[in-house]
Amino acid sequence: MPNWPISSIKELIEPTLNHLGYELYSLDQSGQSGRTLRISIDHAEPITVEDCERVSRVAGPLIEHAELIDGPYNLEVSSPGAERPLRGLADYERFNGKRVNICYRSGDSDNVVEGQLVAVDAAGIAVQAQGVRGRTPVVLHISWSDVVAGRLAVTF
Repeated sequence: MPNWPISSIKELIEPTLNHLGYELYSLDQSGQSGRTLRISIDHAEPITVEDCERVSRVAGPLIEHAELIDGPYNLEVSSPGAERPLRGLADYERFNGKRVNICYRSGDSDNVVEGQLVAVDAAGIAVQAQGVRGRTPVVLHISWSDVVAGRLAVTF
């Protein structure tokens, strides 16, 4: 697999994406032969196909002009997805009130809770989850030091 300068590519395209109103959510090299550059973008509204096309039309020429990738490659632009990872306080604040899936430490083990994110502050988060056997919902308070991972959860 070729070794691309991902941090240099990020430095190159991130200011332009920000100017266009997008956040560079993630950037990575992938694919079976390692010849796919995957750009994930985000902003306040849901990402559309048109957003992805717009970013592709701008980022592709920037990357090619800078000659940061040798040889042919595929460029994929997408959203972080409906079950995107929550990466920090800002993401948790943004999605407060939404359904989440949180992996957290409790003693020596990891547990998972799925429910509505009902509070976010400097100390941690609170998730309202279904009570045992359909009983009254419970609110679980989780400190930041105990949060292992979180993501949005799709509701049907």
